[in-house]
Amino acid sequence: MEKVVYVLWRDPTATAKAFNAKLRGETAEKLARAKTKSVQVNIVDEAVEPAAPLRQVSTKPQMEAIVQVWVDSSLDRFRMPLDEIVREAAPRMSAYLALESKIIPNVKYPPKAGQRTEGFSQVVFIKRPPRLTYGAWLHNWQGLHTSVGVDTQSNFEYVQNPIVRPLTHAAPVYDAMIEECFPAAAMTDPRAFYDAGGDEQKYQRNYKTMMESVARFIDFDKLDVLPTSQYVIKS
Repeated sequence: MEKVVYVLWRDPTATAKAFNAKLRGETAEKLARAKTKSVQVNIVDEAVEPAAPLRQVSTKPQMEAIVQVWVDSSLDRFRMPLDEIVREAAPRMSAYLALESKIIPNVKYPPKAGQRTEGFSQVVFIKRPPRLTYGAWLHNWQGLHTSVGVDTQSNFEYVQNPIVRPLTHAAPVYDAMIEECFPAAAMTDPRAFYDAGGDEQKYQRNYKTMMESVARFIDFDKLDVLPTSQYVIKS
């Protein structure tokens, strides 16, 4: 089984509300009925407006939604019907083949089909810094950083997605997508984000540890961070 990540840009002639409604509704339903094993939709909607200050932009214009599907094969001949469904909602989209490593499965707030997952989902697209070989980059990220990402944050879901290759023409270059789900309080309270509650010293310690670790494998000016609402449609 393979995972396909669709990165979507909204048609400027469509409102964000209409775009989100179509993705959650018609698009999600069509993908669920197609030859998919699982379907997930992440959108930027009113529920995550408080998290807007967490957004970071490298890709211009920045993507506005992500659709993830799991299929038997991502080969063009099998994937094309899915591409067509996604393009009906987002004429500009890029597709990628990704490897999924579920570091923290969401057992705290199990998603219910078609309903919004608790809290919010932070989706991050990263590029490998040219100073690192691919092997060194993976080691710094997955080998050294993973435990830091678990120990210093309040994430109740943590999924690493190294990108194998783009599946569509002229897709922007990304080397990985990360998705982490946090409690709603983390949208506006950095202490809640860094699992520190009201403990200022713990917050400062966790923040410093996290930033030092991330700097080993990420260039901060080559980073897209998108607070989203997660909808698991089919699993």
